Amino acid sequence: MEPDTETISAPRQLGKYKIKRGIYTEEHFQKNYERNTPSPSNRDFRLPQVQRRIQCRFSWARFRKIILKMFPILNWLCAYRIREWFLNDIHAGLSVGMVQIPQGLSGVLLTRLPLPVVNGFYSAFCCSLTYVIFGTSRHISIGSFSILNAMVADVLKTLNFSPVLTANGTFANFSDANYMKSYMEALTLTASTTFLTGVIQLLLGCFCLGFVTTYLPKTLIDAYLTAAALHVIVSQFSFIFGIMIDFHMGPLAIFYNLFHYCMALPKANSTSILLFLVGLVMLRISSCIKITYKHSPVAFPMELLLIITITIIANHVHLHAESSVVAAKMVPHRFLPPTLPDLSNLSSIAAHAFSLAIVSYFLLIFVGKKYACIHNYNISSNQELMAVGLCNVFSSFFKSFAVSCAISGTVIQEKTGGKTQFAALIGAAIMLVVMLKLGHFFQSLPNAVLAAIVMVNMFPFLEKFMDIPTLWRQDKYHFVIWIVTFAAVLCLGLDIGLAIAMGFTFFIITVRSHRMKIVMLGHVPNTDIYRSLSDYKVAAEIEGVKIFQCCSSISFANMRHFKDYLLHKMDMKAVPLDENEMRALISVSLSSTGMERRDLKCACVCDPPEPLPRIPYTEKLVKRLHRDDESSSSSLNLIRWSKFESKESSGSLTTGMSQTQHAQSTAIRLRAARPETGKKKGERKRTWHSSDPGLDASTTLLCQEGVQLQSRESSTYPVHTIILDFSMVQFVDLQASDLLRQMFHMFQNIGISVLIASCHFSVIAIFEKNDFFDNCVTKAQFFLTLHDAVLAALERNQRPETVELSIGEPENELGEGLMEEQKNESQHSDNKKDISSLTISRSELLNEEPISDLFHAYSLQSEEEISTFQQYDVPTLEPTNREEEWERRWNYASDP
Repeated sequence: MEPDTETISAPRQLGKYKIKRGIYTEEHFQKNYERNTPSPSNRDFRLPQVQRRIQCRFSWARFRKIILKMFPILNWLCAYRIREWFLNDIHAGLSVGMVQIPQGLSGVLLTRLPLPVVNGFYSAFCCSLTYVIFGTSRHISIGSFSILNAMVADVLKTLNFSPVLTANGTFANFSDANYMKSYMEALTLTASTTFLTGVIQLLLGCFCLGFVTTYLPKTLIDAYLTAAALHVIVSQFSFIFGIMIDFHMGPLAIFYNLFHYCMALPKANSTSILLFLVGLVMLRISSCIKITYKHSPVAFPMELLLIITITIIANHVHLHAESSVVAAKMVPHRFLPPTLPDLSNLSSIAAHAFSLAIVSYFLLIFVGKKYACIHNYNISSNQELMAVGLCNVFSSFFKSFAVSCAISGTVIQEKTGGKTQFAALIGAAIMLVVMLKLGHFFQSLPNAVLAAIVMVNMFPFLEKFMDIPTLWRQDKYHFVIWIVTFAAVLCLGLDIGLAIAMGFTFFIITVRSHRMKIVMLGHVPNTDIYRSLSDYKVAAEIEGVKIFQCCSSISFANMRHFKDYLLHKMDMKAVPLDENEMRALISVSLSSTGMERRDLKCACVCDPPEPLPRIPYTEKLVKRLHRDDESSSSSLNLIRWSKFESKESSGSLTTGMSQTQHAQSTAIRLRAARPETGKKKGERKRTWHSSDPGLDASTTLLCQEGVQLQSRESSTYPVHTIILDFSMVQFVDLQASDLLRQMFHMFQNIGISVLIASCHFSVIAIFEKNDFFDNCVTKAQFFLTLHDAVLAALERNQRPETVELSIGEPENELGEGLMEEQKNESQHSDNKKDISSLTISRSELLNEEPISDLFHAYSLQSEEEISTFQQYDVPTLEPTNREEEWERRWNYASDP
């Protein structure tokens, strides 16, 4: 078999991608490579004082973009495919238009407010035409919605208006002048509610608040539409059984309505039930008929055929079924001319109008998104808000109800092959013409047939019940969202249920996005790859290094979990500093910032207050107590604070601890008299101070000699470095960055260095804004990659694993700070000092340096250490009266 030529040339092509480089920190990388620094947002921009002329420029491209955005009809009208789409749109328009006729006639029976018949159809035509021009969905059929009509009918209760059509099916006496006055007031109130609904939607659209739908998942949309479909089905029971009830709206309304329907079942019309079943069977049979036109499936127009057939039969044979004939005859006014709505009562209906505006819009956008996803096109949420707002404003002129997406009409338009809004335009035109010329002919159509058409078209939404088991297996969060949304909308209504569903969804999104997952990583041998220790057996933990990967952003909601997890894995716990320790930190912080330290100070009230001292941390780390070995626990017996002198003084607080800590030649050196056990001679634990290995000019060291960095029961080696992999962290808020900075200082105080790897530049920018960096926490602790951080940690601690972790040639080019520290460490490791050189006598304290600068308190762990320190006349603190002795020595140090 001959080898592939591409396989042979592949190594040659990849050879130029083999890179040898040194360890990169963020600090060194930004020095070597220029970074585009963004201009600060809070900078004052000053325009140069020059004479400027106002210039008007006209751009055809921008003008075209604005026109297409304002009038979405041009997007599909200019690209209309006549041969492919025209017949489909004609077919869909005929079916939708014929269904809208009986829907408009039967709407009176649900609200029991007989609006002028012609006004309703004129309103539907104007709304359809408006949405065709301004709407972005290609399949939405705009029109009245039965549940919205019932919500508008609830507004009439504010006027104490009694229904025109009573529950027993008889009409009130329209010859009564008082009753007609009340009827006209009801029409005026309906028009005002619809007008205010449209105005609210237009205002929301102007402020671009349609973006809220972006944060609503598909699960919520499916559950909401499923519950809305059940509400529509229940509202059709009046037509199915031929009975009328007092239709309730509000919380638990669906259960009240079901109860009343059950109570009224003895009065049900058998003919209506039979016609409903016949229509239901015919429509289900038509779903099995497949018609393909131009390689596209088209549904059989059974709705159109059923309406025409039953209408012809009903006009020749009396079917003894409920129809809209009686309701149409009892309407006092067939047509009322369009007028402006009455704006005097807007304050009393504002809450109802806002609820209608929200439900009308979300119902429209939910259905629109559903079919836009099916047919692979996008809709604009803000443009849809403007479109439905204009539709409601025009509808109010005809004293009609608020409009939204007609769900059954939309389903029919989509399944009959409608491609564009031209189908809705044809349907609206057919509806208006047929109603004006042949309206009396369709009034005899039994309402049960219309109920069958509506119910069958609700079945696609009910099929979403089949997705519940899949949601449970795939995503528990979305499963809970589906259940809560469906239950809230079904039980509490479309308005209150929507508010609860949105609130719960935002809560779930917040919890899920802030729920932190931290993984401990290990090194895959002979690679620069790091994987989870629990998932990969080949991954091995690096000696002396703990690697934690944060799998989410860090915020105030999860920062405590982040801290507790790290301390738990390090077998430590955080203990608050006592009052004396806080005083020590505040004192050194004041001295480091150059502020005057006075016990009593008077100042003018007009003077600006001095800034509070920045305390690096408020807690100390101690070993966690274990039940099986409580005697091995240790606490911070005494505090040692030292003021070191260094060549580079920055005036900030740094902390550090080690059992074999060394300092510069000009600094005071201190070691515990106890020899180290379980370690090699050349292996020593130490603290790494960013790019400068020397201590700061003002350093506070809170030493805890008895605390081991890792419990000996769980590990045979101490931990000297913690590496945080921030490759998956998108942001760190203000409180979390403050806690992270304190954790840097706390770990630094016990001799553990904290490094951060793969931190995005946007997160570093957040740290810079939050004053995260100081001389203890610098950009030298931020590494470009995780492998760089591991190599740096091992190099600083002289681990042999550095060569093993490197790929190809060992890393020779290190940062300047790393090389300088390594030289300093090697010089100090060659010099062995006895205990006499590590301790300082009282005379030396008094003669060489001021005692206020060189006051020491040592952590006493054994009687041998106590005697050793007493031999050199070093001041010690007795464990019995430690607090009193602390005050005495503080006063002694302040005033020698």
